[in-house]
Amino acid sequence: MRRRAGTLFFLAAAAVLLAACRPEGRGLIVLCAGDSLTEQGYPPYLRRILNREGIPARVANFGRSGATSGEYLAFLKENEDRLKEERPDVILVALGTNDLRTDHDFTPTDVFRMNLEAIIEKFRTFRSRAGKIPAIFLATIPDIPLGDLPVFDAESVRRVQDEINPAIREIAVAAGLQVVDIQAALTGRPDLLPGVHPSIDGYRVMAETWRKALPSRF
Repeated sequence: MRRRAGTLFFLAAAAVLLAACRPEGRGLIVLCAGDSLTEQGYPPYLRRILNREGIPARVANFGRSGATSGEYLAFLKENEDRLKEERPDVILVALGTNDLRTDHDFTPTDVFRMNLEAIIEKFRTFRSRAGKIPAIFLATIPDIPLGDLPVFDAESVRRVQDEINPAIREIAVAAGLQVVDIQAALTGRPDLLPGVHPSIDGYRVMAETWRKALPSRF
């Protein structure tokens, strides 16, 4: 009986020791920042992909439907402490579509650049549970299909290719960040992008595209 009790004590002590040595908060935390393509879109599909791969992940959806880059920057400033509490390992940023609108949301490309740069700088003040700066990824924005879209026009379509996505790429290079080419993943596929918003399959493809960009260690 003493021998059994001694064995049980040893096993219990070992379990306590292993628990103390185990990294706190196991799993991956992903913070998704963007507009309606984020808030209404890909994050739940990304979480399912990661979970299927055996990666315990929490995907925090901080998309803001209708947000321009400037409006998202304001949201980030107002909610910085709350978002920092997420302690993300990875931050995915997808903004720019609403900046192309022809109404009061219209954003000149130089202003879009300044907003996106400021958003990146804010996110670089975040820290993961390990005390590291999160890995930040920038997405290109999808094309704008012409159709019954009163707040987008041919100029909006042109700006995607000629102004906004080049600006995103240039900002990423200057900041040393990776670009995730969401535009390429959806281009030429009206089944995936029937309008400004992707279809359900389009959101799944977005999630798959984000996943492919994440390091293999995730």
